[in-house]
Amino acid sequence: MSTGNLKYQFATLGIAEKLIAVNVLVFIVNALLPFLFQLGTNSIVQWFELPKDFFEFISQPWSIVTYSFFHAGIWHLFWNMVMLYFSGRIFLNLYGPGKFINVYFLGVIMGGLLFLLSYNIFPAFAGFNAALIGASAGVTAVLIFICAYIPNQVVRIFFFNVKLWYIGAFFILVDLIQIPAGNSGGRIAHLGGAILGYVYARQLLRGRDIGAGFGKFLENLGGLFKKKEKRSPLKTVHRKKKTSGSSKVNYDKAARQRKIDAILDKISKSGYESLSKTEKDFLFKAGKED
Repeated sequence: MSTGNLKYQFATLGIAEKLIAVNVLVFIVNALLPFLFQLGTNSIVQWFELPKDFFEFISQPWSIVTYSFFHAGIWHLFWNMVMLYFSGRIFLNLYGPGKFINVYFLGVIMGGLLFLLSYNIFPAFAGFNAALIGASAGVTAVLIFICAYIPNQVVRIFFFNVKLWYIGAFFILVDLIQIPAGNSGGRIAHLGGAILGYVYARQLLRGRDIGAGFGKFLENLGGLFKKKEKRSPLKTVHRKKKTSGSSKVNYDKAARQRKIDAILDKISKSGYESLSKTEKDFLFKAGKED
């Protein structure tokens, strides 16, 4: 498969699926490179994990986000990605990819901050040589968001119908109980994500989007790179100027052009990610034909 096809396939994925793909890719790279180049097992992840020591964190501030792309093992990755996929599907039926990204990464940041604070404040964690990795805080933020936003929505788990708020309460209770039992840093990060998801959802129900500023920051950050690269993997399709005095109208071409114009309008208002797979495929084919 060519690089162009891979880019197109990636572009057609939903935002949750893109995050899953990136996490899986990072896991594979982190497993292969140390083996191929005979490096230490922690040689790559040490630059991206979130250290418990505050002064170490100051020396690698990017780790407040990058820790979420690394996982301790295949099952750690698997269960996080399964939860992200199913909770993401429900979330994206409510809101678009922009708000999803806000909740996910604010959950990651909140989970990381609570981990840092806990390991520097509570005597119970003194002397522990710990660092945080894993997407759990972001995944938990998305899960608890939907549990708080539509708490009485019923979903089917195996053979049972369960309200979403029961699921959210179960996960939070399990994390609280298991903090002393092991993986304390991970459990604390889950709770940080849960707090963010709950507060975000309840504030949104009151008409206040607490992630709007963060979303604007990401939008501006993305704008710095959009100037240097193509806006999408599709070939550019231009609007055609209307011509007067033509006695013969090609109705098929006119209908096709109207559809292209409508899709381009949608991209300009809501971004490329707002397109359905059918619209993306149509625009891709139209670009190849022109």
